[in-house]
Amino acid sequence: MLYERIFSGLQRQQKAMELLQSLLLEEFDLLVTRDTEAVAHLEFSIHELLRQISSEKMQVIRLLEGQKARDYATTLPDKAREAVLELLRTLDGLEQRCARQATHNAELSLSLLDQSRALLTTLHARISPKTGSTYGKHGAMRSIRRPEAALLAGRL
Repeated sequence: MLYERIFSGLQRQQKAMELLQSLLLEEFDLLVTRDTEAVAHLEFSIHELLRQISSEKMQVIRLLEGQKARDYATTLPDKAREAVLELLRTLDGLEQRCARQATHNAELSLSLLDQSRALLTTLHARISPKTGSTYGKHGAMRSIRRPEAALLAGRL
C-alpha cells in the first residue's frame, strides 16, 4: 500500500537523522580534542549517511509524485494523518538540530585551521634568519652583495 511505503520511508529518514545528529555530536567532540584522524574517518560515515538520506527523500518524493508530504497527510484518515504529521514535525526538528550542529562543527573546524595557520606563521617567522648573512645550501657564507635593486644598478 502507498501509505505504508511512504510512512516507512519517513521513519527510515527519522532514524537516519537521529544517527546523523549523534555522528555530528561525536565529530564536535573529536574536533575539540583535535583528533584529526578520527574526524576524517567519521566524515566518510557522515557523507555516506547524507547520501542515503538524500536517496530516501527522493524515493518518498517519487512516491508522492511531486505532492508535498503535508498535503498528502491531509488526505489520510485521522489516525494515519496524525501519525504522518507527527513524523514530519519530528523530522523537521531533527533537520534543524543537525543543521545547527553542522554549522558549529564547521565554525570550530575553520577556527582550528586559522589557529594552526597563525601558529605556523609565527614559528616560521621566529626560526627564519633575520639577516642575509647565513650559511647557504652549499655550506658557504651567504651575504647580500647588492642590496640595491638590479634595475637601478643598470643591470637587467
